Amino acid sequence: MRARWVSLLCAAAVAVGGGGLLIGNAVPAAADPLGNCTPTKGAVVAVDFGDWGGGVVRGCDASPTTGYDLLHEAGFSTAGTEHDGPAFICRLGHRDFNSGTRYPTPDKEQCKLTPPASAYWSYWIAPRGQDYWTYSPLGAMSQKPKNGSVEAWVFGATDPDGTSGGPSFTPAQVRAGGQTDPGDNPPDVEPGEVDLKVADAWLRSRLTDGDHIRDEGAESANLYQTAHTALALVASGGRSTTLTRVTSYLAARTAEFAYPQGTGKDPNPAGAALLALLAESTGGDPHSFGGHNLTGDLGRSVCTDGGTDTCIAKGDFPDVGDVETQALAVLALHRAGRKVPAEAVARVAAHQCKDGGFSPTLLRDGQSCNYSDPATTPYAVIALQQAGGHSAVVAKARKSLRDAQLPTGAFAAYPGVPTGDVNATARSAQALRLLGDTVRADAAVSWLSRQQTKSGGFGSDEGASDPELYPTWGAALAGARTDLAALTAKRPDPPQPPTTDPTDPTDPKDPTDPKDPGDPSGPNPPWAPGEGPDLKKGTAYLTAATRLKQGHYYENVAGTGFADYGLTIDGGYALAATGHDNNALRGIVDFLDGKGKDGATPGRTVNDWTGVGTSHAAGGSLGKVAVLAQAVGRDPRDFAGQDLIAALDKSVCAKPSRAPDRSCPAKGAYTYAPSVFSQSLGVIAQLRAGEKTSAAAPIAYLRSLQHSSGAWPSLIPSSGDSEVDSTAMAAMALDLVKDTESDKAVDKAIAWIAAKQLPDGGFPGASGNSVNSAALAVQGLSLNAAKYGDEIKKARKFLAGQQNRDGGLNVAAGGQRGSDVRASTQGLGGAVGTSFGTLVRDLDGTTPQPPADPSDGGPSGNSTPDIVTPGEDAAGGPSADGSLASTGLQLTGLAIAAAALCFAGWRTVVIARRRAATGGHQ
Repeated sequence: MRARWVSLLCAAAVAVGGGGLLIGNAVPAAADPLGNCTPTKGAVVAVDFGDWGGGVVRGCDASPTTGYDLLHEAGFSTAGTEHDGPAFICRLGHRDFNSGTRYPTPDKEQCKLTPPASAYWSYWIAPRGQDYWTYSPLGAMSQKPKNGSVEAWVFGATDPDGTSGGPSFTPAQVRAGGQTDPGDNPPDVEPGEVDLKVADAWLRSRLTDGDHIRDEGAESANLYQTAHTALALVASGGRSTTLTRVTSYLAARTAEFAYPQGTGKDPNPAGAALLALLAESTGGDPHSFGGHNLTGDLGRSVCTDGGTDTCIAKGDFPDVGDVETQALAVLALHRAGRKVPAEAVARVAAHQCKDGGFSPTLLRDGQSCNYSDPATTPYAVIALQQAGGHSAVVAKARKSLRDAQLPTGAFAAYPGVPTGDVNATARSAQALRLLGDTVRADAAVSWLSRQQTKSGGFGSDEGASDPELYPTWGAALAGARTDLAALTAKRPDPPQPPTTDPTDPTDPKDPTDPKDPGDPSGPNPPWAPGEGPDLKKGTAYLTAATRLKQGHYYENVAGTGFADYGLTIDGGYALAATGHDNNALRGIVDFLDGKGKDGATPGRTVNDWTGVGTSHAAGGSLGKVAVLAQAVGRDPRDFAGQDLIAALDKSVCAKPSRAPDRSCPAKGAYTYAPSVFSQSLGVIAQLRAGEKTSAAAPIAYLRSLQHSSGAWPSLIPSSGDSEVDSTAMAAMALDLVKDTESDKAVDKAIAWIAAKQLPDGGFPGASGNSVNSAALAVQGLSLNAAKYGDEIKKARKFLAGQQNRDGGLNVAAGGQRGSDVRASTQGLGGAVGTSFGTLVRDLDGTTPQPPADPSDGGPSGNSTPDIVTPGEDAAGGPSADGSLASTGLQLTGLAIAAAALCFAGWRTVVIARRRAATGGHQ
């Protein structure tokens, strides 16, 4: 089972361990009886202990308040990590399974550092009436379940965006106690799965003479239906004698199907495209299928003019009148490796309607789309996503697909219809999976599984009992969890480990000029006063006594006095960027420089958080502290009693480590820095300290992680995703190198970031239309403000729109509203546009603010804080960057995740790393 980094659960009770280390242990309350929760009252949570030979254990909270309370009111117990404290849920247990043992056990996970993205607890939610899982954008302490909702925790590995993994059971099963109606699914099939074996048998039973489809009463084959059936057989059964026979039958009739006007004439686009896709899917050659160069002829046939009998507009394929066929032809050319004429791709994109969907019929130039077709839209999206060049159109279409999905997981045949349509759902599942929305695609497949008839085929309408060919074609592909762009009868090659060659040393110039203050009030900023969020008001929010404890630090868990070092450093970055309260900034810096003793745990300091001088030193955390010291003129070689630069140099991996040691993913990586965000912070710290030689291998490794698109992934080793947060951070780091290769990498990165901007000025992140991602995008784009001034202004306007009356910012647009400390630190600091590589703030004129004695006023010092923050990694350790949250783990920067997790959920955390989720980094 796949799961995602767990959302950080903040423990209510904290136990002090030996050696000054702390782990949060939350003891379960007396569980509410399951009978107290109904479809309209209370909330149910399910935890899957399948990795340890157990089952799914459910529990109830009759009066839900937060996801964290739901977990414990339902009888579960949790434990945090020594690095992240009670903010990150590292272990889960329940008395009904193995006497309450919490998993993973210490022999599998020591819970000292933030768990890796390949093995953590992830947090999923489904509001009342929704029958598919959504990866929680908030941590359990911030998530507020309503009556009738269900939640789930699963252990394992997931991608950084929460688009894959997820529970193997459905919300409906949790609500019903895991019992399903035997008639809901075919026998011997897991709930939520299409039975491909019986679907394959049904498809084969439709064949005449075992090799073609013939309409009832007809004497000849229906080649169109035969081709579609062949594609479905690829998905349902893979290589088989039947598939070979059907393919051979079609190959022998290529001229009849694809060249009805004669071999020397333009091919029929539908016939040529379907046969070319079949050839690609079965390992054949679309350039020589049935004696014809299908894709060569198809590519040459693209119309060069419009307004003729055969061509509506330039870029059309001859005699095509529908967008579906145009899209299939584009996809066929792309899969064959041919250069797709830009005009042909543009014609597909031109048919997007106002709602983001696509017109079913081709329109003349100047005509506008009046209504979109749910069955056409997925194929248009698949073609555009594969052909490239229209990312804004695809992004809008993706939103349209997500908005159109019904709570059951299905898609309707027409907008506004409350029931599902098999064909539209099957095609939409394909498109969503291709776009990375695996959870939603799985929800669609789950709905399809309930529509499969006992015979194996599918009807068109929801609940139909009579199977038909047309809907079964798409359902087979969706059920096989593939799509027309990836369909193949071949078994995939085993994954190969990524290779890097960090042997290209660089000789970067001095990254900063100490005379350059990096002040946003400098000459010619890319924005005008008042365009972005109110920095002064935002600063007041961040420095309020209820948040900045004793004027020195932010808490990991409200009221405990346990310092969230990652979030505190993010607050320092924000104050350094805005420049509106240097005294408060001085208080944070003095606190950290004095080792950051928060008083909650005897002997705990910021050095425990970085691991400096120990076997678990985290390069990303070391870099994060060092960059703050550098930004305010402190000596990173003597900060908090440690030489952070020497420790960072020592943390550079000479070679990959071997399992179970996960400290070094590759040569040139930093130890326990599992994200691009943390790797970038380490590079910035080394270069700002003049360590050009020591930084050469980390720079080369960072460059090696860049995708050909210009983007960077969130995790290390590469998770294969592309993330705005990590890309911006990597660009800031490489911008300091000042060599030709790095400059090119930065230019590609910024161009990619600009292309990801959403219509409202925001940027996609772990939490949706993310404040954190928009702020980091501003910082990245500001590396070339002259070129991207318009994008920067739009992003700053977006950030201004997310600022609340109290001065704080929301986590994301359209989500749970309310100011969030983690999101506010990144949103306010990033809005200025200053790179972490050049951030400087002079503290001259401020007065020393030594850390307060914890005995004076206790650990909290002020009134109880009202932090409602999902997202960063409180510890910021091994995953300190953004994937996890903004505390140091990050999804975007894995490092930020730990603390954020507590509030935002690991994905948010590692994904805290992804600061995206809540707006944190490292």
